[in-house]
Amino acid sequence: MPADRPTAHAPHPPHRVAALLLGLACTFSCLTSYAFLDEATKPPGDGSNPHPVHLRLPRPQPLSAVARLGKALFFDPMLSGSGRQSCASCHSPAYGYNPPNTLTVQPGGVDLRKAGYRPPPSLAYLYRQRPFSIGPDRSGDDAVPNLAALATAARNDPRATKQAGAAPTAPAMVPQGGLFWDGRADSLQRQAYLPLLNPVEMANRSTDEVAARLVRSHYRQGFVELFGPGIVNDPRQLIDEAMFAIGRFEIEDPSFHPFTSKYDAWLQGQARLTPAEMRGLRLFNDPAKGNCAACHLDQPTRDGLPPLFTDTQYEALGVPRNTALAANRDPRFHDLGLCGPLRKDLAAQTQYCGMFLTPTLRNVDRRAVFFHNGVYHSLTQVLDFYNLRSVAPEKIYPRDAHGKLQVYDDLPAANQANVDTADAPFDRRIGDQPPLTAQDIRDILAFLHTLDDGYRAKASRNAGP
Repeated sequence: MPADRPTAHAPHPPHRVAALLLGLACTFSCLTSYAFLDEATKPPGDGSNPHPVHLRLPRPQPLSAVARLGKALFFDPMLSGSGRQSCASCHSPAYGYNPPNTLTVQPGGVDLRKAGYRPPPSLAYLYRQRPFSIGPDRSGDDAVPNLAALATAARNDPRATKQAGAAPTAPAMVPQGGLFWDGRADSLQRQAYLPLLNPVEMANRSTDEVAARLVRSHYRQGFVELFGPGIVNDPRQLIDEAMFAIGRFEIEDPSFHPFTSKYDAWLQGQARLTPAEMRGLRLFNDPAKGNCAACHLDQPTRDGLPPLFTDTQYEALGVPRNTALAANRDPRFHDLGLCGPLRKDLAAQTQYCGMFLTPTLRNVDRRAVFFHNGVYHSLTQVLDFYNLRSVAPEKIYPRDAHGKLQVYDDLPAANQANVDTADAPFDRRIGDQPPLTAQDIRDILAFLHTLDDGYRAKASRNAGP
């Protein structure tokens, strides 16, 4: 397949340590100007934002002809070997481009009877995703602030400590960017292509097979008009342009990144958070409590872009094994994320085994399954995992036939040292008090609901360039 075209942004060149450190002064000044969580600038009791910001929101524009073609293809099941599965079958716009059901994994294959390998992540809010890389932490390039991710030891340690609001020291070498749970696609074009030939997804036998169907379809004239008459005689180029069109649809159509949540309105001073939502926001940012914002960045960028609620980095969290997955019936099988089995190029980089991409939390309660293996089916279960994994692991992990607790049971023993035990809330010890109370969890859940798109603010949205 021809090389992928760039999506929304070209990758930034690697940053030198000196440049990062010099930029910290600006980053810290941005923090102090947006310190709505500090006690000194405690928000008023009415739940309004004392420091509203002007967000640079994407301007709605008519879709290009290529994006209109991509939209039609996105919803057309003729791209699949079964003829019954489209991109939207696993990425429904009504569910924030998450799966439209409660299944742990989605059915696929030529008869739609094969189980997928992992729960499909959302396709929303990917328009600013950078290509995969391992290098100095780049999430702080435009975050306000990502001091958390810069507060790391000056060594190539993928388990560097993150704390929301921590003071910066030196940049870490971390895996970041990319698409899918393991970052194996570097563009939305490539992300659209890979399911075509996956035997448990669209299950086509070859790209030539898909190209032949496109040539015989009502799309033929559209491809000719956009890409020239020779396109119908070049199957590889035809598929490349079809996937490029789908990628353009995902970039141009505002439904993929509407930024219409209550939190977006609150940032702009157009909504008030309830007492529970405000408490949840504080807990979300508190490094001694939830510490969620260390990875799920919740502040606008320096140039006013709204937050994506992810640092696009990779973590080994040690979530328990999901015995409901067909692949896990074999006790010797382990999904190692960056190390495979779907990704092949990092298999020898064992320090990254067990790491998976941190997803966005926007529209997160429109999902029915969570984490790369779908082991949890509610946000309450997710928060219980974060709260109890380190202090009461017996409530998280199973025991073997001899009664021994199987901590980190979804990773081989050789890779369990990669699991994050340094970052809050995982830095506590067995028997310690859990960082979150039951009320704290309810409050964080209340805040997470403010990340759902579709909130109707009383004031009109401001639109930026």
